[in-house]
Amino acid sequence: MQVGRLGSPEDTVCPDDAVSLSVAAAGFHGPVSRNVGHEAKGAWELLRFLGLHMSLSTPLSCRFYSKDSEGSWFRSLFVHKVDPRKDAHSTLLSKKETSNLYKIQFHNVKPECLDAYNSLTEAVLPKLHLDEDYPCSLVGNWNTWYGEQDQAVHLWRFSGGYPALMDCMNKLKTNKEYLEFRKERSKMLLSRRNQLLLEFSFWNEPQPRAGPNIYELRTYKLKPGTMIEWGNNWARAIKYRQENQEAVGGFFSQIGELYVVHHLWAYKDLQSREETRNAAWRKRGWDENVYYTVPLVRHMESRIMIPLKISPLQ
Repeated sequence: MQVGRLGSPEDTVCPDDAVSLSVAAAGFHGPVSRNVGHEAKGAWELLRFLGLHMSLSTPLSCRFYSKDSEGSWFRSLFVHKVDPRKDAHSTLLSKKETSNLYKIQFHNVKPECLDAYNSLTEAVLPKLHLDEDYPCSLVGNWNTWYGEQDQAVHLWRFSGGYPALMDCMNKLKTNKEYLEFRKERSKMLLSRRNQLLLEFSFWNEPQPRAGPNIYELRTYKLKPGTMIEWGNNWARAIKYRQENQEAVGGFFSQIGELYVVHHLWAYKDLQSREETRNAAWRKRGWDENVYYTVPLVRHMESRIMIPLKISPLQ
């Protein structure tokens, strides 16, 4: 049997036996007899050294090998081995000079209750934001305009990390006004979920800004194990998205659904968003970032959001 290129989509390999296929995969070309002779002995010893164990007595059926087949056994010979790291991804990617922890909340509100929900929220949450006894602050509060409808999104910052978060939680357990607020709010909700986030070291830290603006929250669910690669690419690419001050903040999840990235952008309106995004494609290097990061994504979502009256990001 003569084996040519192995692994291309258009090639079908029908090996006469396991040895022929194994030797071909190791880079040897030409016929190999079932009666392993002098010529094949060296190749077989190489395969044994590589740890490839296949039966000489059982012929293999014709199989189709694709370059894109993740499960092809011979690809394991060439797979890149990731060096073990001594630091967690969160340590490598997050800001060293701050110990901020962020919490993002998604509240799905009963359609008939959205106005009442907004009014209740605007009456209570600013008190926590302004109370110095609580080490937390509002970053932004929005209603989703395009995306999931009848939804509120809240972003909090805890200055001091997890200890600050626990301090707030313990104090809120005895805050009668807040407990009453939660009870009343629960009647208006269909569902809610949250995540704890860290901010990327190369992104802007979210700061209050004057409006009016619309905000886009772009959420990327990455393939496990790709967060470092995502960060490396965006650390180079963020400079292409700074000219109009549209970059507000970039975060990655720590608790909740993992390998999730949130990018928050601000625009004057939808037309400004369109023009700003198109301008990025005219900058050399932006296309390269997109090329290398798109394969890392399992799912992505965009929300266009309108800030509430209490939001520091207007």
